[in-house]
Amino acid sequence: PYIGPRIEASVLSYNKILTKHLAVIANVKTLPYEIVNRTSLPNFNFPIIVKPAHLGSSIGISIAKNESEFSYALDQAFELDDSAIVEPYWENVKEFNLAGAKIDGKIVFSNIEEPKKEGYLNFDRKYLDFSRSGAIEPARPGALLEGKMKDAFTRLYNAGSFDGALIRCDFFEKEGEIYLNEINPNPGSLANYLFDDFSEVLAALASSLPPMRQIPVSYELITKITANK
Repeated sequence: PYIGPRIEASVLSYNKILTKHLAVIANVKTLPYEIVNRTSLPNFNFPIIVKPAHLGSSIGISIAKNESEFSYALDQAFELDDSAIVEPYWENVKEFNLAGAKIDGKIVFSNIEEPKKEGYLNFDRKYLDFSRSGAIEPARPGALLEGKMKDAFTRLYNAGSFDGALIRCDFFEKEGEIYLNEINPNPGSLANYLFDDFSEVLAALASSLPPMRQIPVSYELITKITANK
């Protein structure tokens, strides 16, 4: 028994392209996107954001405002990954992070955070700047947006079969609508800083893991084949 996503849930959340498909199944909105290669230009108008398909922590993410910047962004992405996606870059959107886990059949949610940022979050801004500036603080998105986020989180958690895992979903908010940005299947320190009593949540989750399946060992088929010869 272990705390964490099972194989299928890991695959769906480690690949940004598959995460988009999961969101469709879960009826959760995402930004429009295109899969690109080294020779293809996106159909979106600039500015756009380029993301390696398989890397977390905002590694390799770039904003391109023209074709020249887009070519450089692709080179950077493909140094790290073999596929990438592009999305329109929306100015002045809010970003919210929400963690949770299913315990005794019910999702237990963390507090919501809103990263304070200028532009977009890359690896340095997430892990180097914030540790010094204290830029992350609890968010108060309002009851309506909070309800939308928790509903989207629940849909994604259930559709992706994340039972046994504590995950964090990162959302965008624009004009009152919630859009999934990404799923963090193993968020840093299991997002312990978002919970009022993380030890209690972790202990409860450890007691609410999916049952391990016992594979029966049987020679029934072989016996039938042998008997029919």
